[in-house]
Amino acid sequence: MTVVDISAELGLLALWLLTLNVLMGLLLSVRYNPLKRWPYRRINYFTVHNWTGYVALALVAGHVLLLPLSSTAGWVWKDALWPSSVPLQSGLNIVGAVSLYMILLVVVTSYVRRRIGRKAWKTVHWLSYAGAVLFFVHGAFVDQRLQGQSVNLLDPEKLSIVICFALVAWASWVRLRHELRKRAAGKSDDISHWDAPVPVDWAEG
Repeated sequence: MTVVDISAELGLLALWLLTLNVLMGLLLSVRYNPLKRWPYRRINYFTVHNWTGYVALALVAGHVLLLPLSSTAGWVWKDALWPSSVPLQSGLNIVGAVSLYMILLVVVTSYVRRRIGRKAWKTVHWLSYAGAVLFFVHGAFVDQRLQGQSVNLLDPEKLSIVICFALVAWASWVRLRHELRKRAAGKSDDISHWDAPVPVDWAEG
């Protein structure tokens, strides 16, 4: 297994975790309670949501930082920060870099969310969804082996990315429809994770 192969696998793992992170974020936004609904267990998925984000960010960093170590990728260290001069698919790699910086900004501001204020933090937090979309685009259409080959979306790795995107798109649509129905009824969910909207009776489990 080459350095490029390891980098590609780290990127794919990061994408799977990011998918799980976004899905859990959507559950948090509707105050889903796993103790009262399936799987009827004490699961603090707010903590899981946070850690999937942290680990995904670390995997993306590893995915990028490994490439300058490869003798065949043609990347230099400055490309790890902004890959505008990489030999192949610079546009798609820039899309990946933008998604990384968006996710990084969300993680950093989450540590200081009470200092910057709820409104500002909530606005920044929406970038996680935009960052996820860009990461899906990057993952689906870039040649993960850096050989300039055409992309086959039916390849198992690429197909898994398409499935992840479809899951997030479907869950986002269900969430939006839920919110629209709430508002039509004169109610609304607080679409944020400001105070970890989980019931006290199971959040400590």
